[in-house]
Formats: sequence, C-alpha cells, structure tokens
Amino acid sequence: MAYELDHRLVVGVASSAMFDLGEADQIFRAEGEEAYRRYQEQQVNVPLEPGVAFPFIKRLLSLNDLSDGAHEGRLVEVIVLSHNDPDTGLRVMNSIEHHGLDSSRAVFTQGQAPYIYIPALSISLFLSANGKDVRQAIAQGYPAGHVLPSAAVDDPDDTQVRIAFDFDGVLADDESEQVMQGEGLDAFRQHEVENLVTPHSPGLLQEFLLKVHAIQKREEHHKKADPTYQNRLRISLVTARDAPAHKRAVLTLKEWGVIVNDAFFLGGVAKGRILEVLRPHIFFDDQLGHLDETSKYSPAVHIPFGRINQLETSVLDQE
Repeated sequence: MAYELDHRLVVGVASSAMFDLGEADQIFRAEGEEAYRRYQEQQVNVPLEPGVAFPFIKRLLSLNDLSDGAHEGRLVEVIVLSHNDPDTGLRVMNSIEHHGLDSSRAVFTQGQAPYIYIPALSISLFLSANGKDVRQAIAQGYPAGHVLPSAAVDDPDDTQVRIAFDFDGVLADDESEQVMQGEGLDAFRQHEVENLVTPHSPGLLQEFLLKVHAIQKREEHHKKADPTYQNRLRISLVTARDAPAHKRAVLTLKEWGVIVNDAFFLGGVAKGRILEVLRPHIFFDDQLGHLDETSKYSPAVHIPFGRINQLETSVLDQE
C-alpha cells in the first residue's frame, strides 16, 4: 500500500534554505556547473552547516513523537526539493543524516524547477532561498516562501516550536490589503467593518496553518493522557491591523476552526519590537519592509503574493 501524504503536514524545503550553501554557490556562479559538481563530489562527506530554516525544520520534525505509532505514521514529513542532480545531492542527504534530521525523502531535478511537484507530494509549505523559484511557484498558486538571510541565533535548549504569521497576503488573500494600498487606512477600516461577518478568502499559507493547528490539537489530546506534558507548538499572529479591523481577522480564524495562542494587533507599531521578545523560529510576512527589521530576531520568510508584490516581482524578473 502506498504511503499516504494528504493528511500529514508536509513541508518541502530547498537545500538552499536548509543548509549554508554559500561557498558552493560562489563556485557555481564564478566557475560554472562542472566546477560546482566537482566541488560537491570532493566535499560529499563534509557536512554542510545548518542554514536559516534548519532550526525550524528540526523542531517541526520533533513533533513526530506525538504520533500514536505505526498505525498512524508520522505527523510531519519534510521533503527536500532541489535543483541538484542525484549525484551532487548526495552531500545534502549525507548532511541530513549527519545532523540527525528525521527526514529521508528527496526530489532532485537537475537544473529544473522542483516546485512543480508540490501538489503531487501534498506539500502545504515550500521554503527556498531562491527568490525566483518562490515567485514562480506562487504565480502557479503554490504555497511558497522566500527564506531571507537572518541574524537570529538559535537556542538549542529551547524545546518550543514558535511560528508567527502576518495575516493579509499570508493567511488570508490580499483583498483588504488592496483597499489599504489603493484607498488608504480609513477606507480599509471602513471596508473591514462593513464586511465583518464575511470571512476572508484563504491565502497561500492557510492550509499550512490548519495542519499545524491539527498538531496543536494532538498536543492537547496528549496532555490529557500525560498531565506533565508541556505544549511545544505555539502559533502567533503579528499584524499591522488594529481596532476595529482586528475583529474580522479573529472571526475569520474562528470560521476556519483556528484559535491562535497570541495575537498582536499593532496598528503600525514596528513588528521587530514584538519579535525581539517573542523570538519565533519562523515568521511569515508579505512585505519585505517588515522583514528587513524582523530578520534580526527571527528567521524571516517573504511571501511575495498579491498586488503589493507585483511591481517588485516584475522588476526582479528582469534582472
């Protein structure tokens, strides 16, 4: 019987997000593909250093200990999606084994875009440090995020898994964001009041949120059986919305069956001030201006979705 992925939380991650490929990338850019291949073959048994997304991925995989065993299988699957061919991908797989990551599945597509396999593998989040790949994936409606450089330092003794989201353009679509950008703050607030009882349409990361929340429910079930268990997974909303626009966001999450642990309705207050305290292991936002600041305190993922990113995308694709 085939291994079923549909009901699990499946994350696809490019080797560029999982590991530090800076040196190898420099060789590729300066000397070409053949030199890159030789370098990777020579270094095949030299483990790659962890990249920006590594701490988040490792923590996410640790939640598999909540599974009820062989009957149910794993709750979380992480699949490497890589531009490498299988030969040069050996170093990536060896590095996964070296670092003790509980992940064994990979897709290597020499020089071709690996994100086309997102629906085939039931992936609800694809992380890559390749911005062009992410933009092209999003253009096809896939849930992809561009992992940006980050100065955040991971604490290995921290056992929680803290995930923080912006709302508009990330969890929800950018319908309201378009009003904000086109007509201003007052029109945006009025729009949200008038549409209070109408849930937002899902954004690219809504399915990821729902599957993460399902694991939170599993934690609550586990805690009933073992009262000493300390919940590890924490979901936070960090948004520029404030009153009265906060109500529609809360009611939308409720309609989706989700209650987040924390909600920060900041009304223009810098998000970095919150993330400096919250220290999420990953933060998703659709605006680069926010992430430039927050990346000092948390691994930052840009979701280049919606009208606010259209101009930027057209410029980048001309580079």
